[in-house]
Amino acid sequence: MQSSSDTGSSTPKCAEAATTDRQEITPVDSRIIGFIKRHHVLTLATTIHDEPHCSSLFYAYLPQRNLFAVTSSDKTWHVEQLRQNSRVAAAVVLETKLVGKIQGLQIRGRMYRPVGEELAAAKKAYLLRFPYAAVMDPEMWVIAPDYLKLTDNRLGFGTKLLWEASPVKSEQTK
Repeated sequence: MQSSSDTGSSTPKCAEAATTDRQEITPVDSRIIGFIKRHHVLTLATTIHDEPHCSSLFYAYLPQRNLFAVTSSDKTWHVEQLRQNSRVAAAVVLETKLVGKIQGLQIRGRMYRPVGEELAAAKKAYLLRFPYAAVMDPEMWVIAPDYLKLTDNRLGFGTKLLWEASPVKSEQTK
C-alpha cells in the first residue's frame, strides 16, 4: 500500500488527523450497498515499513456518507500502523463453495477517527447495529472508501460492480 505522500494526495498520513472536507459523494450502486448491509464483519489490511497486517472488525455502514463505522483500541497493532499510514484496504466476503453464489467486496480508502457530527453519526450507526458495544464505550473509527469493487457471480460469472470516488465513475464490467 502507498502512503498518502506516495500518491500525491494532500490527505494527511496520520489517522489521528481526521478531516470532514471529503469530496462530494458519488452515489454507490444499490447492489453494492445491499451486499454491505447484509454483512457485518470486514477484514482490514494495514501496512507500514513493508510489514502488512490483517484484522477482523465489526462494522456498520452509513450509506448517506459512504462510511464504514468501526471500533478499535489504541493498543492494537493496526491502530499503531494507522498512526503512520491511514491508507487501508479491506474485504467483505460471503463464504460459499457454490461458484454461482460467490460474492465479495474489495475496499480501498482512508481510516481515521471521526470528529464532531461525523463521530456522532458513526457512533449512533454502530451502536444501533451492535447495542451490546455501548458498555465498552468504544473508540470510533471510520473507513472512507475511495474504491469499491463487488464481485457478484449471481449476476453472471465474473461480474464486477465498480465505484470510485475520483474520477467520478460507476460501471459494471463482465
